[in-house]
Amino acid sequence: MRWINTRPSRGTQFALMLLPFVLLALAYAFGSAARLAENANDKLLPSLAGFADAINRLAFVADQRTGEFLLWSDTGASLVRLLSGLGISTAIALIIGMLIGMLPYLRALLAPFIAVISMVPPLALLPILFIVMGLGETSKIALIVIGVAPTMIRDLALKALELPREQIVKAETLGGSSWQIGLRVVLPQILPRLITCLRLQLGPAWLFLIAAEAISSDSGLGYRIFLVRRYLSMDIIFPYVVWITLLAVVMNALLDRLRIAVFPWSELEKQA
Repeated sequence: MRWINTRPSRGTQFALMLLPFVLLALAYAFGSAARLAENANDKLLPSLAGFADAINRLAFVADQRTGEFLLWSDTGASLVRLLSGLGISTAIALIIGMLIGMLPYLRALLAPFIAVISMVPPLALLPILFIVMGLGETSKIALIVIGVAPTMIRDLALKALELPREQIVKAETLGGSSWQIGLRVVLPQILPRLITCLRLQLGPAWLFLIAAEAISSDSGLGYRIFLVRRYLSMDIIFPYVVWITLLAVVMNALLDRLRIAVFPWSELEKQA
């Protein structure tokens, strides 16, 4: 029997999925207990009770200075920036990516430029964005767009290029114009890839958002993490990191469910 041909049962697969998380939690619990036994005031690895107390203060107790529940106000501010950046990036990538994939002249004009732009480290542009656009919301959203849109454009253009040429020829034979071919042949087939591409860019988008908030912001998840780091408040930093991760996981799952619901045939293609 070859290992490559063996598949775990549903129960075994679920247990294997949970195992790394359980081991990580146990390792942290033992490490925290050991450090706190030596120094009860240790801040590097707070106890689970310390996490619970910090979460309670941030999520369910209003801040005395602002009157806001900090976790929820920070989450709202970050999500507005993130979703704005991803929404703009998605629209740009869909239009330009499809056109590059369809039109040879436009491909010759823009494909090399987009390839070069996608290689520029977005975080290196952050000071320029702050200087040109100011320290407000525009520069933070622009960083997300610059960071993820070029990669999405290239991915969608490649997907459009991969479509069988026979489909285009048949559409032309039936009298379809370039506009009709784009809307009825190319667009329906690249939309599932657009959602998958958006899922793959969630991690980089969060990275650019946290970096921008850390440098210049008065609210947001990244702002709060870098604000409390000077006090070594790991009981706040760890829950915020976990919360960001959970938000990203939920967004990823929702996008995948959306793809399956709207384009069920794309799941059959993936399995094939």
